[in-house]
Order: sequence, then structure tokens, then C-alpha cells
Amino acid sequence: MNQPLPGGHWGKSIEVEQNNPALGLNGIDKGETEENQRGDSLVVIVDKRILERECLASSLLAHDPVVRVIAVGSFLELNDLQAEASAILAILNGSNIADSTVRSELQEFITAVGDIPVIVVADSEAPADILAALETGARGYIPTSVSVKVAAEAISLARAGGIFVPANAVLALSETIRASASSPKPLTGLFTSKEAAVVQALRKGKANKIIAYELNLCESTVKVHIRNIMKKLKATNRTEVAYKLKDLM
Repeated sequence: MNQPLPGGHWGKSIEVEQNNPALGLNGIDKGETEENQRGDSLVVIVDKRILERECLASSLLAHDPVVRVIAVGSFLELNDLQAEASAILAILNGSNIADSTVRSELQEFITAVGDIPVIVVADSEAPADILAALETGARGYIPTSVSVKVAAEAISLARAGGIFVPANAVLALSETIRASASSPKPLTGLFTSKEAAVVQALRKGKANKIIAYELNLCESTVKVHIRNIMKKLKATNRTEVAYKLKDLM
């Protein structure tokens, strides 16, 4: 059995709810819990907000009556449950996953539960926040804007060994990647600003006269820049310059 985590955002700062004698674990109806004992998978919801966690638990049970769902107020309450848990939903309650303290504590918890997939639930849909959660070891990221059906499918995917991220985040990342790939990489690390401008023109196959005209330079100055570029690239001609530039762009 894993040891409880130290206090902090996930620990002592979260008040542990006392079980209601008329209810099962943390507000889940006993009859409902006993009925779901037939299920072979236990999904644990960790959220310090009582109403929110119980509403999510009820919604998941309504979507999939076979699965067992238990809602608790903090990770410290998981000591007796994590051995049988098949997935854990960690709800950030508006906390910023990009915050180093939050990220560190989440990563510590994910390490502590071992092979049990942990899925982060948060308000943010920013690709940077999603990546930050995945970097901690989370097996999924569910924004609160999605439906219960999508959340249930994300849990199933994580339990099967996959990783869930919202489609709009993937699309946003793909746009960023395309923009980065299509924009020229800075060459000022190797060339001066003028040489870099000449390099861009050489890549397009422009003649010296055209380069001189477009950059408002003398043609002799363009030739000097080209010689310096060739020297830096250890190239013997313009064709070789163009070829070697492919590895820099």
C-alpha cells in the first residue's frame, strides 16, 4: 500500500469530509454503491467540493451503471481505495496546472499511485496547460466544457492504456506546429541581419541584381555578403549554399 502524500494543495489543506451514516462513501447512496459492486472497475473522483464531485459521480453512474464510482475529498482518503481503483479523476478546482507547486504535487501523487491512470479535470483548455498535465504523468485531460459521455469515454481510454486530450487542443497545437514549420527560422545566430536577408533571397534563386534592388544594396555589396555566407557554410558555389541552407531552415 502506498504511503499517504505530505500535506499541501492535495493534502492537509483539503478538509476531509465525514461520512454520513445514511450514505455510502462520501455521499454515494448505499443502495447505489451495493448495486454497482457487480462492476469490475472502480473510478475514484477526487474533488474537495462536495456538490461537484457527487454530481459528477451520479452523472457517470447514470451513463454507465456497471462501473463503480466513489467520490472523495482529498488524495489522503485514497489509501484504502487505490489498490482496487481502475482510474482516478483529479479535479483541479480552478488551480493552475502551470503553477510549479500544483504540478509538483500532482506529479508526486501520480507517482505514488503507480499504474493506476490519473486523469486531470480542469477548466482550462489551453494547450500549454494540457501539456503541463501530461508532463506530470497524467493519462488524460478532461476540460469541464465536455459532456459526461466524452468524460466517460476518456476514462475508458485511460483504463485501456491510452491518453485522452480534447480534440480542439490537438487542432490548436497542429496550427502552432504548421505556423512554426512554415515560418523561416532565425539565421542571425550564424549570419548578420544583412547576410540573413541575402540568404533568404538566395534560397529563392534570385540573381544578385534582384537581391541588390530589393535590399537597397550595391551589387558589389551583395557579392561580398555572398562570399561571407559561402565562407561560413564552407560552400564553394551558390548551389552548394542553397543545399546546405536546407539543414538550417
